Order: sequence, then C-alpha cells, then structure tokens
Amino acid sequence: MTETDVPTRAGFAAIIGAPNAGKSTLVNRLTGSKVSIVTQKVQTTRFPVRGIALAGQAQIVLVDTPGIFKPRRRLDRAMVASAWGGAGEADAVVHLVDAQAELAAEDRAGSAADRRSAEDTATIIETLKANGARVILALNKIDGLRRDTLLGLSQRLYDSGVYDEVFMISAANGDGVEDLRARLAGLMPEGPWLYPEDQSADVPMRVLAAEITREKLYLRVHEELPYAAAVETTAFDEKPDGSARIEQTIYVERDSQRPIILGKGGQTLKWIGQKSREDLNEILGRPVHLFLTVKVDPRWQESRALYAQFGLEYDV
Repeated sequence: MTETDVPTRAGFAAIIGAPNAGKSTLVNRLTGSKVSIVTQKVQTTRFPVRGIALAGQAQIVLVDTPGIFKPRRRLDRAMVASAWGGAGEADAVVHLVDAQAELAAEDRAGSAADRRSAEDTATIIETLKANGARVILALNKIDGLRRDTLLGLSQRLYDSGVYDEVFMISAANGDGVEDLRARLAGLMPEGPWLYPEDQSADVPMRVLAAEITREKLYLRVHEELPYAAAVETTAFDEKPDGSARIEQTIYVERDSQRPIILGKGGQTLKWIGQKSREDLNEILGRPVHLFLTVKVDPRWQESRALYAQFGLEYDV
C-alpha cells in the first residue's frame, strides 16, 4: 500500500496538566513552530491554542489548554473552565506531568511550587476519575532522572486507573516526542484534513501578537512583576507597502508596576518591543511596526473585552 492509499486522518488532541508542566513547550515541539508562548512563570497560557502537527497522513490539531489549578479569581475560573472544555471536546487527551516536580514533592525535598504542582496533578486525576475519562499519561522533564525512579513514578500514577498508556518524554529536547506524535496520529479519526498543509496554528493574529508581547514582558521582568499584567492588541493595520502596524496596550494593576515595565529611560519597554517585533517579523514574514503603551487599570481582570480577545467565558 502506498502512502496515497492510506486514508487521511484529522482530529483534536488536548494537552492538559498543572501550570508549568511544559504544555506549551510540547505543543511548540510537536508543531515545529512558535504557537504557544513559553516563559519562566507558571500559568502562561490563558486560552486554548490550536497548534497543528502532521504525522504521515494524519493531521493533529493540538489544543494547548491553560494549566489546571485551584481557581481563586474570575480569570482563574475562566481559564480552568477553558482547559476542561478543551479536553472534553478532543478525540485524544494527554495529561502532561512534570516528573521532576512530582518526585521532589514525594521526597518532601521539593519547593512550594513542586508541592503545588503535585497537588494540581492529584486534583486532575480525581476529576478524570469522576468523569470516567481514559487518557494518555506523558511524564515530562525526564532529563537526568534514573530509569528505575521514573518507572516507579509511572506505575504509581498508572495505578490511579485513569490512564490507557504512558509515555516518557522531554518536551525541551524532543526525547520520546516522536513516539507520542505517532500514537496521537493513530487516535485521530479518518477524514479530510481540517487545515491546509502549510498552516501551523489556528489563532487570530491579533491574539497571537498580544501573547508574543506578553511572553517578552515576563521574560524581562519575571522577578519584579507578578502575574498582574495583560496585553491587548488595540489596532492591527495592513499598510500599502506590505508591512503591518500593530498597536498594543499593556495593562497593569498598580501605579508602582508601570515604571517596572517602562524601565530606566524607557529601556525595558524598548527591549520588550524590539524582541516582540523580531518574532512577529518572522511569524508574519514581513516588516512589523509595533507601538506599545502601558496603562494602569486596577480592574483589567474584569474587562469583558479582554476575555473576548482570548476566547474565554466571562460569566463562569
């Protein structure tokens, strides 16, 4: 049988997990392009990003969901609802677990972040049990861990009864990712592809542009600024010379946060704009003129417009 005789497949695969489990890194690895932003901070992804991966005759539409955690604010509730919604509509679900954090929490030698990650993983498992779901377990960040230690962790999690199979991967360097890709391809239903072959994401460009800038923001000020900022693309205009003019507003909650983003003489904001523009130039394949404004709005998390930009439900 030749490749042309093999039926095409297409479907959705949701990647769920605790914040900072490596979901965005895995989606970027599977698609081979920058679809989801990756920073040092947890809870980076705020909306499901549909990255598109190919494996032979199969097209896998990857839903990179927000991290699942215990929600406290309206934005938290919207993100968690979005994550479970993405999983519920998928043809396959991968539960990505940070193996290093899980083992550190078990040994009681881990940080508070490791313990929170393990608690979130336990919450996800209990929810999957309650829903009668069967998913794929992917143990991530296996770099440098002993095989017998990994096998023990794998068995303990598998014994929860919610997993059909287990993969051990490193999303950062690609170890084991091709095996996972092949398995997901086999789980996709037969049917025509949902997107053109050369398309790597199904994300509105205004949204992706805002997320690119937010990534640079947290890369630069991740020590000084808590998760109290948002980026909105307020204008996206095509110019006659083929370039794009993009205007964005960075919202912070307090007056004291504005100078952190501006930096001395505006140098921090200039760096954020330059790095974001470089990525956007590459993604769009044409020159981008980017203009950033920083505004203080204590109630930006109550803005219906921002929720709508990211496809999140406001009333949850």
